[in-house]
Amino acid sequence: MNTDRKMKLEEVNEKVAAALEPSRSLIAGLEALDGDILILGAGGKIGPSIARLAKQALLRAGSSKRVIAVSRFSEPGLKEQLQQEGIETRAADLLDERQLQALPEAENILYLAGNKFGTTGQEAFTWAMNTYLPGRIAEKYRSSRIVVYSTGNVYPFMPSGSGGAAEDQAPEPVGEYGQSCLGRERIFQYFSSRYNTPLLIYRLNYAIDLRYGVLTEIARAIMEQRPVDLGTGHVNVIWQGDANEMALRALGHCSVPPRILNITGPETIPVRWLATELGKLLGRQPEFVNTEQPTALLSNAGAAHRLFGYPKVTLTEMVEWTAAWVREGGELLNKPTHFQERKGRF
Repeated sequence: MNTDRKMKLEEVNEKVAAALEPSRSLIAGLEALDGDILILGAGGKIGPSIARLAKQALLRAGSSKRVIAVSRFSEPGLKEQLQQEGIETRAADLLDERQLQALPEAENILYLAGNKFGTTGQEAFTWAMNTYLPGRIAEKYRSSRIVVYSTGNVYPFMPSGSGGAAEDQAPEPVGEYGQSCLGRERIFQYFSSRYNTPLLIYRLNYAIDLRYGVLTEIARAIMEQRPVDLGTGHVNVIWQGDANEMALRALGHCSVPPRILNITGPETIPVRWLATELGKLLGRQPEFVNTEQPTALLSNAGAAHRLFGYPKVTLTEMVEWTAAWVREGGELLNKPTHFQERKGRF
């Protein structure tokens, strides 16, 4: 890792733009799918970028299939931005049955809706979003294929040297967020069996966008001279662009019974190493608090890598880009991952 040359924001933006280009495999995969793509929960951290990637891939394929983004669109200007990029939008509260039933049909569904942050104190709303709503979606879109976003939080904490939980690991979620996400999976599995709906359950952790994510949180702590918490001593990360591509390609691998795929990077990464490398690039010595516990929320994504290939953005690139982004004052989102949380209180 080159710690001598300091990247500028313009260079980082160029590299990120290149990394977000749809691959040939994605273009071919979406071209081969029948029907339009409907993204439920298209606001937030992930939704806009996956909608844009889908649209770009279809344009490259010369396809007229529609990408339809559904969200409450509480972020000012987002709806208009997506429309300008050729993405259709529908503003809707998915918990409102009338608004839900008014949504268009589509052959391909990406289900991103859910609640994590602020779970503590809003447990009833969290269960409504994460477990009740999936049943309503599964009923309405019983004739579609559905990729269901889930999380590695459904797994138990795994030993740091274990390589992470594979898909055959029995779920053992800690806290109501993880429990409600397992509820989401079980509800979709039930309706898949009842209606013969092809599904894929997509367990993601942790996606990296320069505006937020594990690396950005560590880099910000170093820049602000706050100690980096080592209690959760190891993490998995994946570039969000790679995760988005895998989600879209997963539409071609839905099945009955539903397939489960872990989505993350190939490495089990020590948090201490991440902080040390980021510190070199930021020109600051990181401070630490607490000691590494023997377990962490870790996933093994070997099955996804065999199916889709390794992520194209490397860990070294993610670290270098993040350091430059934070050092040079890039835009940041106040959406922490809480990757240090060990009791499931989000």
